Parts: sequence; C-alpha cells; structure tokens
Amino acid sequence: MSVGSAPHLPVTAPRRPNVILVCVDQMRFDAMRCAGNPTIDTPNLDTLAARGNRFTQAYSSTPTCVPARVAMFTGQGPETHGRYGYREGISFPDAHPVTMQGTLREAGYQTFAVGKMHVFPERARCGFDEVLLHDGFLHVSRALTRGPSTATDDYLAFLREQTGDPFANPQDTGIGCNAMTARPWERPERLHPTRWVADQSLRFLERRDPSRPFFLYTSFHRPHAPFDPPGWLWDKYRGRPGPRRAHGDWVEDFAEHRRDGDAEAQFAHRPDEVHDQVRAGYYGSIEFIDHQLNRIVEGLSDHGLLDSTAIVFTADHGEMLGDHDLYRKSVGYEGSAHVPFLLYLPPALRAQWGPAGDVDAIVELRDVMPTVLDIAGVPVPDGVDGTSLRAAVTAPDDALAVRTHLQGEHLISHLGLHSMQWIRTARHKYVWFSGDGREQLFDLATDPLEEHDLAGDPARADLLAEHRALLIARLDGREEGFVRDGALEPGRPLRAESSRAAAHAMLG
Repeated sequence: MSVGSAPHLPVTAPRRPNVILVCVDQMRFDAMRCAGNPTIDTPNLDTLAARGNRFTQAYSSTPTCVPARVAMFTGQGPETHGRYGYREGISFPDAHPVTMQGTLREAGYQTFAVGKMHVFPERARCGFDEVLLHDGFLHVSRALTRGPSTATDDYLAFLREQTGDPFANPQDTGIGCNAMTARPWERPERLHPTRWVADQSLRFLERRDPSRPFFLYTSFHRPHAPFDPPGWLWDKYRGRPGPRRAHGDWVEDFAEHRRDGDAEAQFAHRPDEVHDQVRAGYYGSIEFIDHQLNRIVEGLSDHGLLDSTAIVFTADHGEMLGDHDLYRKSVGYEGSAHVPFLLYLPPALRAQWGPAGDVDAIVELRDVMPTVLDIAGVPVPDGVDGTSLRAAVTAPDDALAVRTHLQGEHLISHLGLHSMQWIRTARHKYVWFSGDGREQLFDLATDPLEEHDLAGDPARADLLAEHRALLIARLDGREEGFVRDGALEPGRPLRAESSRAAAHAMLG
C-alpha cells in the first residue's frame, strides 16, 4: 500500500432485517376495528394493518395454547408435529428439535423471547438466546411447585420485588385462569403483566447486540383469562354495548352437554350481565395490548430501527366469547380457530414483496416460521410444511395463493368426546365429530357466523361429499383408524398426540 492511500475496506453484505413476532393469547380474528368490529378500539393494530397486510382468512389448526405454539415454532401442521390436543408435560426440545428461532440463531440472529412460551420444561429456550417468562397458569408447573414459583415465572419475581409482598400473585384478584368472570386490575397499571411484557421488550431493544440482526418474540398472556384490564378500560367497555352473540340452529343438538352455572364451562348459556362483564374484560385487555404495541413501535423509531424491522402480529387461537353458547377455545368454529394475522414490512422488503392491504388467502400458524425465515433471507429447514406468505402478498386477491384448503383438528370433550375435525375451503367449512360421526357444513360467504348447518340439505349433498373426501384424504393412515375402507369411521379411540409425540412425554 502506497503512503497516504486509504486502507482497503471489505465489502459487507446488506444487513438482514430484524423481526418482531408479537403473539397474543386467545384473541378472536374480529376483535379489531380494522376487522369490522365497531365496538372495540384498536387504533395501533388498525395502523399496522393499514401500513401492512391483514390476512383475512388466518387460522390456528389446533386451537389451544400448546399445539398452536408448536405449529408457530416448528412450521408444521398437526399431521406432522403430532400434537392434536392440549397436553402439557411433553419435552419440547426432544419432540421438536428444529425451531424458527433456533434456525435464525444459527444464521447469526440474536434471538430473545419475553412472555408466554408454554413449553416443557418451562425454562427450555427452544432456540432462543434468552427467555424472560410469564406463562400464566401452567397446571403441570403448579403441581410440581405447589403454586406459582419465581423459578419459572420472571414476572412473578418482578411483581414481588415491586410490591414488597413475598406472596404477591397476579391471580390475587380471585378470578380463575379459565373462568368466565372479570374485574379490573387492582394494582398500579405499570405492574400489569401486559405492561411488563412490553417493558421487557423495550429493554431488549436498548440492550441488544447492535452488531447482529435480532428476532424478538413478544408474547402477551392476555387477552386470555383472567379478564382483568386496568380500571379505565374496564369502565370504558362496561359502558359500551357489544355485538350480538351468534346462535346456530344446531346448538340445541348438543344440549345434553351444557353446563349452565359453571364459571369455567366451555358450553353454557350465560346471562347478559355476566357475558357483558366478560366482554368488557376481554375487549379492555385487547385495547391495553394495542397501546403496548404502540410503545414498541415508538421504541423502534427511537432506536432508528423502524425502517429495518418487520413486525408479525398473530394469536395462538381465538375465543368463542359466547357464540353458540360456547366460550374459550379448542373447537373449529370461527371464534376459536380464526385468528388475527398482520404483517408489517420495512420499506425495502415492501418493495420486493408487494402492496399493503388485505390478503384473502387461507393461511395458518404453520406459515409463521417459513414467512419469518423468508423475511430474514434464511433457508427453510427440511420438515417444514408451512408456506411463506410472500406469494400471497404478491397476489393479494388470489384466495388459493397458499393452499386450496386447510385441515384442522382438536380433541374436545365439552360437546361430547370427539376429535373435532374440520376442513376450510375458499368458501365453506366442513366439520366432522369423530365420536358419533356427526357432520356440519357452513357457507361462510353467506353465513359467516356459522348459524345455519347445511349438512342435511339434499341440495348440498355433493358439496358435503366433496369436503368429506378432502378430510378422508387427510386422515387416511392415521393410527387412530379414523378412515376404514375409504370412509370415515366414528367411535375410534382418541389421542391428544401421536405415538411419536407421546414417546417424549415427561409426565402422565
């Protein structure tokens, strides 16, 4: 090098974008103003949808907490990941060694999680560099520790430190983790677990490794019960009427399973005054999350990261919220299985992927992993059966851009003991109950609330048979024996997980 010449600087590749995956627990697809609900205020989610993509037909094919998160983390559907129902106590690292976050970490990303993981063992990182936990009420954990423990709940340690009460418990309000009861949060707003998740996410932005791109999993436990928003939000929604509860012409067919008067019942008719309290707590919890989302976006802006960070917002499953006298989740009906799904892309990626706006393709939580990896420019590992949503964004009006139909399932007991199987096509939903072979068919274009069962209509016999054939093709060869001689076989023994997944069970 000659004297006085500039040193040679190596040419570096363009920096990969950062990604934030925001997952909320138990949020319905229509619990946003941008989804057509005029009784809830979600200004920041609406802004994210307006500046990005809202996937109008997004689903959780196994709509409870544990299997839904398996789908998100692994990019697999239930036929591959083998988790067909809610089951704690299965070793996640053993059963599912390849994860979205682990793949990103191997590609050089700093990976960090805050909030709900709902895996076992609880402190398994599953590919994250670090995890700050608030899982809420985990039955297996509480049984092992005889109650809530700071060993498995970082928020609990924070709450006890801040209050000076060594016995403080976020459930001191007395409302249950799955109960259809509600009341306002009794402590200062800054101590609420929703606020804590946002605070810790913002702290990560301050303390991240600036030399690496990051993947941040911000996982809010709410709006899952307990329904306990800050008082000002409780008051707001207690004084505001909500949408009517859907009531199908088929509901009384299940009347023998109704459990009226049980606070945790998933199938019960609740008086208007009880339902209105639950809705107020639920909607208030969602708006509180909406405000925390704005804080995170502002934090990205403060750190100069907004134009280099993609944001994905979704939920693990929905909440029936009284539709058809059903509450909570696990069923294949819209309130439970249909989830919000928003995608905000930084300007450079937006130019590559396609326009902002609504996307009508049928998408599912298994698509989160390949979509995030596509955003990051990281190859998708073998064994993933989800699909990147880039093609759907590029052709937003193509309802078949991702798949022609989706199969979902879950083990249920509150409508009778069944594997509730369902097929979602571009217009219709077909439901099969494995216990007694009952079938349902809904035209979601004319009946989005699923109030009119068309399965018994002779004029729809061919349509019913077409959907039944799709399910038969998906279930043929399953170890339960759901298909025999080319036909659906009711009354077969049920599994919450495949034999492969069950082999990794740590308890039970």
